[in-house]
Amino acid sequence: MSILLHIEELPHAPAPPSGWALWALGFRPFYLLASVYAALAIPLWALQYAGLLPGVRSPAWHAHEMLFGTTLAIIVGFLFTAGRNWSGQPTPTGRALMALAALWVAGRVLAYTPWMPATLVVNVAFPLLAALALFRALRAGGNSRNYFFAAVLVGLALAQGLVLASLAGWVDLSASRALQTGLDGVLFVMAVMGGRVIPMFSNNGAPGTDAQRRPWLEKAALGSVLALVLLDAAGLQGVALALVAALAAVAHGLRLALWHPWRTRRVPLVWVLHLAYAWIPLHLLLRAMVALEWVPASAATHALTAGAIGLLTIGMMTRTARGHLGHTLRAERPEVAMYALVTAGALVRVAVPLVLPSLSTLAIVVSGVLWAAGFGLYAWRYGPWLCRPRPDGKPG
Repeated sequence: MSILLHIEELPHAPAPPSGWALWALGFRPFYLLASVYAALAIPLWALQYAGLLPGVRSPAWHAHEMLFGTTLAIIVGFLFTAGRNWSGQPTPTGRALMALAALWVAGRVLAYTPWMPATLVVNVAFPLLAALALFRALRAGGNSRNYFFAAVLVGLALAQGLVLASLAGWVDLSASRALQTGLDGVLFVMAVMGGRVIPMFSNNGAPGTDAQRRPWLEKAALGSVLALVLLDAAGLQGVALALVAALAAVAHGLRLALWHPWRTRRVPLVWVLHLAYAWIPLHLLLRAMVALEWVPASAATHALTAGAIGLLTIGMMTRTARGHLGHTLRAERPEVAMYALVTAGALVRVAVPLVLPSLSTLAIVVSGVLWAAGFGLYAWRYGPWLCRPRPDGKPG
């Protein structure tokens, strides 16, 4: 009887971890902060530009916050996460990560104040400290191949310092020239990372894509961007710049063609990266036209910022977050909506002022709202995921 009454209980499945995980890995706070800030700052700037809100600021302020605020935060979050994988060494987490995030937030708040010395110190300190943290992890792991990412962060810190010093009138240098140097640095990062991850993600995520790379073309694509960096740093314009930009556009266009983007059309998580990269040769072509004074400079600038940077960051933020947070690598309707909103915002911002200059102000407002809605949707959907632990308890 005792044998019959004895029923062995099956072990209970472990309960999923609960709690707060925002400071578990670098991408978590910086993806969230950047998406929230993009959703707020861009439409505010657009409304100020249109005269619908007081306190109109210079385009240099808007460019500074988009580049050294939103974009830099995403880059740091990505590099802290990727750097840990590259090196096998820890990057900032916990209180150290919290302190860096607080420094970034302080930089955003100070950007709206007249306290320029504090604004410069805090904003330059953020990428410098991030570069130091990344370099220490890479050096400890013997990953010298990626040292240049730490160098890029240092370069962005110097460019940001020059922009702020120029706006304060402390140096005799155009803020737009310093901003262009910073944009070139981000362009180079996108060219390097795009060449590494887009073919890999395409072949893994969309079987049959057969994305290929050619060593000579890789050197030409990256070398042409470096040449553009040098020309911009030297302040050269005219035919020489137009020729380099045009050759770069051809190299990056051929590079994209070898990745066979049309074969990824059924996989949004992959085709968004191809669509984002397509803005790079377009930007370079427009830069050549700007150098010849055929189109206004804002067209080329926003093809890079609103187009390439905006779409590549939202694409990488969705894919890397889903992967690191333990979700399936599949874009669902909210992700596709994000991609569509950011793309529409970029198209309106670049195309409408070129075709219908009289509607430029309206285009700025509409594009700002669309672009911000895409990042706001990201914050709404991914915010809870970024704050919660993974089901398996790993940091990400």
